[in-house]
Amino acid sequence: MKEFFSYATGKLNVDKKLILTYVVVYFAWGVGMNYFGQYMQIARFTYWWQIITCYILYMVPISLLLRNLPFHAQYAYGLVAMGFLEFGGYAIRSSYAYPDNILDRFFSPQNFSLGMALFFALYFPAGNWIVGNIYSLVLGKKAEG
Repeated sequence: MKEFFSYATGKLNVDKKLILTYVVVYFAWGVGMNYFGQYMQIARFTYWWQIITCYILYMVPISLLLRNLPFHAQYAYGLVAMGFLEFGGYAIRSSYAYPDNILDRFFSPQNFSLGMALFFALYFPAGNWIVGNIYSLVLGKKAEG
């Protein structure tokens, strides 16, 4: 357990500008996806502020922990993290899935949360790649750590 906390502390101890880049990118991503989910009547957050709790307070730290791992490892760990998030969100009804949405029709209602977790697990490797590139472009240096 001590090794994990040492690892996590090192991964989370990064340049504040890198964290700001994650926050801006993930917040914009969360707003966009929540809007898209509502527009397409797939799913939405019950409350707007869940974008902050989900995308910034949950996904940013996990992204930082996973950011230097290979794609498959980021996806696999991200799948576990998103599985808990999706299951929990729909179980306590803080997320709302529109009845008979396009994913229900394509995969069945029983597979909705699984499909969402499989999709959103891609956020970790994709988000780390996007943030790393933006950080490098804006600051002219590679993100450390």
